[in-house]
Amino acid sequence: GDSLGMVVQGHANTLPVTIDDVIYHTRAVARARCRAHLVADMPFMSYQVGVDQALRNAGRLLAEAGAESVKLEGGSETAATVQRLVQSGIPVMGHVGLTPQSVHALGGFVVQGKTDAEAQRLLDSARRLEDAGCYSIVIESVPALVGEAITSALSIPTIGIGAGPDCDGQVLVCYDLIGLNPDFKPRFVKRFAEVGATVREAVASFADEVRRGVFPDASHCFESKLLTRAPVPADDTEAEVLALYGTVR
Repeated sequence: GDSLGMVVQGHANTLPVTIDDVIYHTRAVARARCRAHLVADMPFMSYQVGVDQALRNAGRLLAEAGAESVKLEGGSETAATVQRLVQSGIPVMGHVGLTPQSVHALGGFVVQGKTDAEAQRLLDSARRLEDAGCYSIVIESVPALVGEAITSALSIPTIGIGAGPDCDGQVLVCYDLIGLNPDFKPRFVKRFAEVGATVREAVASFADEVRRGVFPDASHCFESKLLTRAPVPADDTEAEVLALYGTVR
């Protein structure tokens, strides 16, 4: 996901992420997976300029990064792009509701579909995406009833993130799921672990033991064939040093 811009790169939003960033990270995931279906986000300005640009970048995500499908944000306005990609043999996942790449146009990371008109617009967009060939749609940050309505109206699976329990599947950013950032906890996030606290405790313990001379101790040192620690004059050559100390293995 282009959420890597926020959780890995430290940006305030996903906008600075490039297609090369996504390719790099997707390659890493592709090497580690055993059986999961691998979807790669198309980042900001990798598909908005035109259909040809979208096709070229989506092709890179499959050919270079090892993705099996791509996800792009937007509703009805992206339907023509979705259709072209699908016609070219590239599976596409849609994304409606809160679309992070439009954060400035939306006025921030705010819940979408809170009025009847907004909910209807999202439903219409989801239907257009299905008609264009999307095999699945992410629904982000909408009231639970809107997530349920969109899911019921479509024949393709929906994946919810802050869209209630009635979507066909759920997704959370891994960094949020395991609690790496103690300062970020939107309403839809449930922390299933507090790894961030564990990491901080481990680093503090490491620093404390180094300062006190406790780590490393003998159990963390390598053995050698040295029998004595003869003093080595400053002007000795490497050969003379080896003659004194032997070869360390």
